[in-house]
Amino acid sequence: MPNYETVKLEIANGVATLTLDRPDRMNAFTGEMMRDMIAAFDATDANDDVRAVIVTGEGHAFCAGADLGSGGATFDYEKRLAGRGEEFDEERVRDSGGRVGLRIYESLKPVIAAINGAAVGVGATMTLPMDVRLAVEGAKMGFVFARRGIVPETLSSYFLPRLVGVSTALEWTMTGRVFTSEEAKERGLVRSLHKADELLPAAHALAREIADNTSPVSVALARRMMLDMLDASHPMEAHRLESRLMVARGRAGDAKEGVTSFLEKRPPVYPDKVSSDMPPPYPWRKTPPFKD
Repeated sequence: MPNYETVKLEIANGVATLTLDRPDRMNAFTGEMMRDMIAAFDATDANDDVRAVIVTGEGHAFCAGADLGSGGATFDYEKRLAGRGEEFDEERVRDSGGRVGLRIYESLKPVIAAINGAAVGVGATMTLPMDVRLAVEGAKMGFVFARRGIVPETLSSYFLPRLVGVSTALEWTMTGRVFTSEEAKERGLVRSLHKADELLPAAHALAREIADNTSPVSVALARRMMLDMLDASHPMEAHRLESRLMVARGRAGDAKEGVTSFLEKRPPVYPDKVSSDMPPPYPWRKTPPFKD
């Protein structure tokens, strides 16, 4: 397993736990954390033993946002690149949180956020492409970008209104206020609230429900279908895709095992693997280039 500087990746019994690991800085986000998180999701996708990924933070915070150690120049991309001797091209500069968000979006495994404390700025937005969010009671959350003179990032302008509605998304991003995980649950961002010592067990219970009962290929396809159909132009797009995939999966070993194990009242042992058995037409939607 690769070595990471800012995260820990542990795999046990089919569940990967990715822990943001800068507790002395409240797990503040850096360029190195971006690279480590992308590499970790590459590793979980490549490992057929991994059935689900839990993302959490070390210590008392999930992620307190971008590391502000550079002061007022924190978000000055031109100055930062010049300091590293790199050429600045405004049209090619990419939001580092967004690169993580895209990698999470493209994950072949379900992703569960276990928000164990403060999740602010990119610490909040990085959870949006994840599939389910659980949080500790009283956790501070916030989309504080307008209070820092910048804009929402990490795909939040795409995901946040789809998750909580346009009105709430606008309120949270225009005020930039910090709110509690209780409000996040009330408005639909968080699935459930837990005491600190019960959060990870709850996340693992959900991961186990997936790992113990479902086909990994079917889960990967269902995740991709739901996300990609968020912006379909007509239900016919979903009907066409679902019809093709029902044919493809109906002839696969997983479908035979799923029905047989149900009739025989025993746990299923699915033969198909995400690494080798994803059927056509997957991938039906290619990732567009950042710059045409």
